[in-house]
Amino acid sequence: MPDVLDIDTIFFSLWGYDMSYLEFFGVVSGAVAVWLSARANVWSWPIGAASVVLFFFLFYQIQLYPDMFLQVFFFVTNLQGWWRWTHPKPGEENAAQELRITRMPIRQLVIWTGTGVVATGLLGTFASNLHEWFPVLFSQPSAFPYIDSFTTVMSIVATFLMIEKRVECWYVWLLVDLILTYIYFVKGVKLVAVEYFAFCFIAAFGAYNWTKEYRSYPAQPTSVS
Repeated sequence: MPDVLDIDTIFFSLWGYDMSYLEFFGVVSGAVAVWLSARANVWSWPIGAASVVLFFFLFYQIQLYPDMFLQVFFFVTNLQGWWRWTHPKPGEENAAQELRITRMPIRQLVIWTGTGVVATGLLGTFASNLHEWFPVLFSQPSAFPYIDSFTTVMSIVATFLMIEKRVECWYVWLLVDLILTYIYFVKGVKLVAVEYFAFCFIAAFGAYNWTKEYRSYPAQPTSVS
């Protein structure tokens, strides 16, 4: 039986590119999860949880350590988001009895932005020293430690906003997806790069679709900062 969690175990080759089981199934499940998220479909969360397990092993093997650690966070928050969307508090539900879409208050936006800048600097410093501090676990230096850390931090921000069904999560995802498209292409996982390029369009659709639903509510509740 092939080791499907090894990036060197090839599923098929296409146009000279060797596709591993790990990359292929991680990409497919991730794409389905993101598309369902853009449509505000609650099944995006359990499918996303399966995808991040596969990407955890993928990122470890290509030395994108901040992204690897991020998958642990994503797994937990996928379960959290699944619960939050299906168990809204009184007054937060939409017609389907799921959490309704809201906008983020300005004060909260400023707090998240400042926190993100500080966290990027701290995580980038940590990532750039991993191979020296823990050489047994991390034999190679981290690739793009600060840029990768920025996308990691902003992905965390976007995930928390998505759990709360804030429209603004999609604008953050769009920025992250643009940067990650470049990083993954340079690192040679080209199907993942293509997937994240497609995610840019899905993020734009998600922003449009969520804004449209938000505006369709007969009485929009006041967001609490």
